[in-house]
Amino acid sequence: MEKIKKAGTIIISLTLLVLIWQMVVLTGRYEPSLLPSPFKVLEGIGELIKDGTLATHFQVSLMRFLTGYLAASVAGIVLGLILGSYGKVWAFIDPVVQVLRPVSPIAWFPFIVLWFGIGDLPAVVIIFIAAFYPVLLSTISGVKKVDPVYLKVAQNFGIKQPYLLPKIIFPAAFPMITNGLYMALGSAWVFLVAGEMVGAQSGLGYLIIDARNSIRSDLVLAGIICIGVTGLLLDKTIRLLENRVQKQWGMSPERVS
Repeated sequence: MEKIKKAGTIIISLTLLVLIWQMVVLTGRYEPSLLPSPFKVLEGIGELIKDGTLATHFQVSLMRFLTGYLAASVAGIVLGLILGSYGKVWAFIDPVVQVLRPVSPIAWFPFIVLWFGIGDLPAVVIIFIAAFYPVLLSTISGVKKVDPVYLKVAQNFGIKQPYLLPKIIFPAAFPMITNGLYMALGSAWVFLVAGEMVGAQSGLGYLIIDARNSIRSDLVLAGIICIGVTGLLLDKTIRLLENRVQKQWGMSPERVS
């Protein structure tokens, strides 16, 4: 019943958004070439599906995203667990991270192209940069907030490194780690599209730019809708995986999704 209520809430909110969109179109304030109706955009989505364009670009973007995001997640979690456990080492690295973290991944794009060439790799690197810092910092924060009682119990049972990290510290820091994964997911997906807009010949970002150059605003909005829906589905997938891991570890997954 709870899942039905959540699905109903999503459907109602999206329906209201479409109705507002249609009302704005009916005012006649904007030309159809500037703001097409929902029905026109729906036709555009059908056109992209029919000729296979949407599937091709979606597959490319998803593979780039998964490669960069998973690599950043693994690297961020592993380094976060290690650096969070050794405070003196992190004290030297923290200033460097705080200087690099605010720099937009797109700002690195000229160097990324020079270093990694063109193709899929630059987009993957941009995604990695966008996702890495949220995961790293959340993991470190989670490690530092581990209840000392857990460590004392582990010591009493003779659990020492390297088993302490995967058996005690990682499960205890897991809620904070998932927060970082959420933030990284949104950031990585946004910068994937941005990277494809400026330096790719395929993907959803490129689809939007190509439609703009062809003066097809209906296809531009079709690409935007696909990006938004995919982001929502990715977020729900992360939450589902989190709940399963929490149940396996005997944690309560009672949280608002």
